[in-house]
Amino acid sequence: MSTEAAAPLPDRAGIVIAGGGHNGLVAAAYLARAGRDVLLLEASGALGGAAVSSSPWPGVDVRLSRYSYLVSLFPRWIAADLGVELELVRRRVPAYTPVGDGGVFGVPGSPFADAVARLAPAVFASLTEPLRSEADLRALAGDDATWDALVRRPLGATLRAAHAGDDVGLGIVATDALIGTFTSIDDPARLANRCFLYHVIGGGTGDWDVPVGGMGAVTGALAGAARAAGARLVTGARVTAVASDADGVAVTVTDPATGAARSVAADRLLANLAPHVLDRLRGRPAAAPAPEGAQLKVNLLLARLPRLRDPAVDPADAFAGTFHVNESASQLDAAYAQAAAGRIPDVVPCEIYCHSLSDPTILGPDLRAAGAHTLTCFALHLPARLFTADPEGAREATLAATLASLDSVLAEPITDCVLRGPDGAPCVEARSPVDLERDLGLPGGHIFHRDLQWPFAETEAEVGTWGVETDDPRILLCGAGARRGGGVSGIPGHNAAMAVLGRTG
Repeated sequence: MSTEAAAPLPDRAGIVIAGGGHNGLVAAAYLARAGRDVLLLEASGALGGAAVSSSPWPGVDVRLSRYSYLVSLFPRWIAADLGVELELVRRRVPAYTPVGDGGVFGVPGSPFADAVARLAPAVFASLTEPLRSEADLRALAGDDATWDALVRRPLGATLRAAHAGDDVGLGIVATDALIGTFTSIDDPARLANRCFLYHVIGGGTGDWDVPVGGMGAVTGALAGAARAAGARLVTGARVTAVASDADGVAVTVTDPATGAARSVAADRLLANLAPHVLDRLRGRPAAAPAPEGAQLKVNLLLARLPRLRDPAVDPADAFAGTFHVNESASQLDAAYAQAAAGRIPDVVPCEIYCHSLSDPTILGPDLRAAGAHTLTCFALHLPARLFTADPEGAREATLAATLASLDSVLAEPITDCVLRGPDGAPCVEARSPVDLERDLGLPGGHIFHRDLQWPFAETEAEVGTWGVETDDPRILLCGAGARRGGGVSGIPGHNAAMAVLGRTG
């Protein structure tokens, strides 16, 4: 991802954006195009946050989407607004699930799935408008029965009825309710409902696409748009404190040119940070318990795709979409129960994405010619609590359990296919919730900054707002922790910019 040369920080800026991930860049581009004075501060040495392309393995020519990896929720018209070329490709196979010595292609349908598909366009379109009340959004969706199943009742009953007798099919569908979320589809708190809703409405279709060139191509283009509009983007500038009063906001930041603490005055602060982090910077108690991520992200580079138990299935077909591993409903339930009790699950549910089958440009020419491929593995139900006592040991243990789970559905061990770098080390990298908190500032490693929220106003006072407001009108959220946040969407960045500009829709 691009870096910015260290330059003296100004004493003042009209708008300071803390955090240079994709949402901060969207907000910077919109506000600078509207003529606002924008200073974006990024703590690390590069822009992009979790939406970056890199090679975790020295000397290996690959541009892997190291953290975030698929795009669904990013409205194409935001890219058009900002003059950004956002090239996405549809995976040619929706999914493949190994079962015994065979397997199943696709995602099982149902009348419920068809009803959700009809409701999705209206709900997705509402994400970039001022917040509606639940009653208004329900009326806009136009299907009270489906709305109630999605929002009012725990999701498990609906999905179990729709996929009765199909343990594997139910699990495939249920994963959309569990990605990055430590819960059960039967939990009365309905966190699974919220996760499911965001996963099935993206783009109005629920399709998850591969960004050509990797995630770094997306944020690189957004950074270019913000820079071209006049925003100042500064890396190596860590915000360490935030204070506000009637005169504005004082942002304490480490000056990348000197390493000393500096104060920058601003009229507004847009925080592309988790709410938990913002509370800490403001010197106040957290408004909610610390978030807890629940996943292990494993990146692999293979010399070739592994053989499957069914010799009639071409691995290039099976891995072209989402490759589900031990994600039947009963396996998901068992893993959740074991993890909630503080144990690494006996069988780790996980899913695999082979982006190089959709976008071979992420591989260097020699790797492409040799038939190499990347794999991204996302393991579920591995909450942060499993890693806190012994982060290194737990990472190794959960990585071993995850690879063993994958091996259980293959015809050969995955390690037999792993490429080795110039130093002889296998090209395998695992990132736990503890790693994500340390490297990206995600509290508890929560990939959505905090538990996802409903995409409608939950109080009368929220109706007509943009879902980015805090208790101080000078300070707004513009990251995944805003209402209607989560995923690579640009929506919180857009909505925070609209709030600053006084737009009403």
